[in-house]
Amino acid sequence: MDYRLSNRFLRLAVLFALIGMSLGYWMGATEQFAASPVHAHINLLGWVSMALYGLFYRVQPGAARGWLPAIHFWITLVGLLIFMPALAAKLLGGPDLQAAANLGLMVGPSLTLLSMVLFVAIVFRATSQRSALA
Repeated sequence: MDYRLSNRFLRLAVLFALIGMSLGYWMGATEQFAASPVHAHINLLGWVSMALYGLFYRVQPGAARGWLPAIHFWITLVGLLIFMPALAAKLLGGPDLQAAANLGLMVGPSLTLLSMVLFVAIVFRATSQRSALA
């Protein structure tokens, strides 16, 4: 079995969990909670979603074949890497960062939503009656 895609998602998931928890730890220690939405999104989109993607591809390794799952991986990663800094800049940055933050908050969440649309297609394709019989 080829678990490369599953492994990529799972490895990124634990890295994002570490980042999200570290941010939460820092916020608690400093009592500065302005970045709470960033912390929550890193944990949900980075840790939880990527872990679930990785686990799905682990139990359905055939779903990882082809170009669509590869695109799913890259759009997921790029979307999160644009979304989180843009959200942080919007919440914590000065006026000089707002234009870039606004652009990032259009592109990043759009890619994140697109990655979920792709995942829905992948799950439905992999769990269709035809695929289940193969």
